[in-house]
Amino acid sequence: MKDKLNLTIDSKLSGRAKTYAKKHHTSVSNLVESYLEKLTTPTSRKNILQLLNELPEPSNNQVETSRNKYYEENKKKYGF
Repeated sequence: MKDKLNLTIDSKLSGRAKTYAKKHHTSVSNLVESYLEKLTTPTSRKNILQLLNELPEPSNNQVETSRNKYYEENKKKYGF
């Protein structure tokens, strides 16, 4: 079922929207409907902080191995 919705927008924007819709073989109503659908649909993608929180903590052994590897690789190059 469809509902009617009246919008008040700038006349220049209205003209550009109609031109865009015509070029893309759609209607302004479909453009607005698809935009509102995207805007109001909850996203299932996780943000970067959620992904980082799910990563396992590095073990101390991994940290020490990385540190030792760094020093070994740079010992000859920089002489320390």
